[in-house]
Amino acid sequence: MSELIVMLTHHDMTVKNAIDVFSQCKDTKAKYWGFKEAGLDRNSMKKLVGMMKAVGKTTFLEVVAYTEEECLAGAEVCAECGFDFLMGTLFFDSVNDFTQKHNLKYLPFVGKITGRPSVVTGTIEEIIEEGKQCVRKGVFGIDLLGYRFVGDCVRLNSEFVRQVPLPVVLAGSVDSYRRLEEVKATGAFAFTIGSAFFENRFNGTFAEQIDKVVEFIAN
Repeated sequence: MSELIVMLTHHDMTVKNAIDVFSQCKDTKAKYWGFKEAGLDRNSMKKLVGMMKAVGKTTFLEVVAYTEEECLAGAEVCAECGFDFLMGTLFFDSVNDFTQKHNLKYLPFVGKITGRPSVVTGTIEEIIEEGKQCVRKGVFGIDLLGYRFVGDCVRLNSEFVRQVPLPVVLAGSVDSYRRLEEVKATGAFAFTIGSAFFENRFNGTFAEQIDKVVEFIAN
């Protein structure tokens, strides 16, 4: 079963009231929680990760960065704040080495990615080949921005999960029950939802929407 990663983010930025939102939702059924490297000061990030871990949550930092310097800086923030997983960044050997040294599970982006919110271009075949290269590099998994792909998103997601033997997180723009059905069909390790909860795409309070999605995926 694919796991929901609740992202306290809107338009690829951590929301300013992320600590309050988590406090109100910490007793929901979601086990995986995360946010972005931008939007909160460092002390608030550390506090939020600590709050998540105190109630048994697994934590994810997603870094939207494309240069080696920025990606490595994001990895350093991830380690400093005590996250379990680093998602995002383009793949660099320096980032991979850093995450292995600091016992972080690393899931880099694949594809040609630009902008914030991110847009993905390239062919499905190229993106799958990049994923296979990551397998050879020994990363934990892949952060696939499938629904940000300028092309056949459904085919990319299903073919990538089928052909790349790593845990895959389908990240970004999962904003409807139709897309949840598509995610379920892929068998992906996990998927993220952030903006869709803040925009009430699943109809309810933030906490109610989380539990609706968890229950939908489980059934």
